[in-house]
Amino acid sequence: MSAVASGPDPLWFTDNIARIHVTGEQTRGAFCVVEMEGRRGSMPPLHVHRRDEESFFVLDGELVLFVGEEEIRLAAGGCVVAPRDVPHTYRVESEQARWVDLNAPAGFERFVAEVAVPAAGEGLPPAGRASDPAALAAAAAAQGIEILGPPGTLPRA
Repeated sequence: MSAVASGPDPLWFTDNIARIHVTGEQTRGAFCVVEMEGRRGSMPPLHVHRRDEESFFVLDGELVLFVGEEEIRLAAGGCVVAPRDVPHTYRVESEQARWVDLNAPAGFERFVAEVAVPAAGEGLPPAGRASDPAALAAAAAAQGIEILGPPGTLPRA
């Protein structure tokens, strides 16, 4: 008999939808996999991962990654690594985009789970949804992620 696994429940994480596919518990802490989806203009705060490497693999749409001094445009099938200790952020360039966020070692998924809320359906969270920057920064810091500036801040700014 074979089992069929259903996909993970959608979570509203900042202004995106997140689905945690693989946790550190499943990989003995080696890595985690989180699927993300966002709308045009979605951009997290400028941040730096102190413990992990963060890879972005675009499934649909287009992202622009700002990694250190580099600006990298990614369409479906494109992938880039934001190395540990290098400030970075991204911006959704298409109407919507969907990508896989792979972090090694794991920990990012715990940050997502702590600050996210169960999604009210499959759609993106309402635009302009209120958030608590201090709570976001504290949860990030617990996983070795340092928030360096508000959304819209670029590494070279």
